[in-house]
Amino acid sequence: MSANLPTKDQALPHYVKEGPFDPYADDQGTASSLDEASQLKLMWWRFKRHRLALFSGIALLIAYFMIVIVEFLAPYKVHTRNIDHIFAPPQSVHLFHEGQFIGPFVYGQQMTLDMTTLRRVYTDDKTNIQPLRFFCHGEPYRFWGLVEADLHLVCPAEGGQFFLLGTDRLGRDIFSRILYGARISLTIGLFGVITSFVLGIVIGGLAGYWGGWFDLVVQRVIEVLHSIPTIPLWLALAAIMPADWSPLLVYLGITFILGLLDWTGLARAVRSKLLALREEDYVLAAQLMGASSTRIIGRHLVPGFMSHLIASATLTIPGMILGETTLSFLGLGLRPPITSWGVLLTEARSVSVLALYPWLLLPVIPVIFVILAFNFLGDGLRDAADPYK
Repeated sequence: MSANLPTKDQALPHYVKEGPFDPYADDQGTASSLDEASQLKLMWWRFKRHRLALFSGIALLIAYFMIVIVEFLAPYKVHTRNIDHIFAPPQSVHLFHEGQFIGPFVYGQQMTLDMTTLRRVYTDDKTNIQPLRFFCHGEPYRFWGLVEADLHLVCPAEGGQFFLLGTDRLGRDIFSRILYGARISLTIGLFGVITSFVLGIVIGGLAGYWGGWFDLVVQRVIEVLHSIPTIPLWLALAAIMPADWSPLLVYLGITFILGLLDWTGLARAVRSKLLALREEDYVLAAQLMGASSTRIIGRHLVPGFMSHLIASATLTIPGMILGETTLSFLGLGLRPPITSWGVLLTEARSVSVLALYPWLLLPVIPVIFVILAFNFLGDGLRDAADPYK
């Protein structure tokens, strides 16, 4: 029977085996690596086990990288009009023509007008093959408004058209406008979160650390803001912005409104954390050494639950994006010439137009994708930041 017993090394789990410390042994590390690992490294090990959150994080990184080079990715500029292709449907990309491999190409389109519904009807012209060009010189643009360039990832054939997601009422390419709109919709969430975090951490931190009358006033203000319906409050604040403001000022105003109304939840979370942490011995030691309240909060207390703040940020950003989309869709947010996903969806407000040209609703797809990705990422970060998991 003794011959069948496991050896000492076999009986021990892999994470408590004896031997030199190897930080790259596996995802969990050895016993000594777990003891010596920082909080961020422990979070990373737990986060990697959440596959859906990991894939969502990678997808969001790709999306934010794309908005940096959107001029290169978009076949057309954001306001380029193709007056001969108004309300053109999405074009399919083909590889074969009559059994013969040609490569990526689209068929030319012929337009007729339906006199019954007054709908523009486009049909593929199988005799007009338009090969797609890649890494090509096409419509000139100013990269980030600074550098003249004309290099695109994909271009239509000379004299041809390429509308992957169709065109709108002015003949503008919807795919290109979605890419340009991502730059506004994705960044407005980041800037809104920065505003929200500054207010939430400062106000909630002071309320939790000082307590007393200041905490009482902050809690009553938060309760008043929570008692007001969100969308009417958004509409009221957005409506007071002057109509003659420049697009940049409107963008900054919407960002500030979204951040101004979203700090309350974070402030309550920060307050509850600081109420518990301010009784710790190291806070008393810092006070006896003469540290100011600002230094104690910023240097000693806030870093203690920074992982919770990171998870909260990823769950707050999609709310900001939805807020901008809602305001712009209702006509009280961003306005042309600024292009965002909410502005693009204003084209789909009419049921009659949407019934004839359903591809105008396609900008809702990236909104759904980004919201789900941020929610999955936030769930993964929240689980990774939980010390009891």
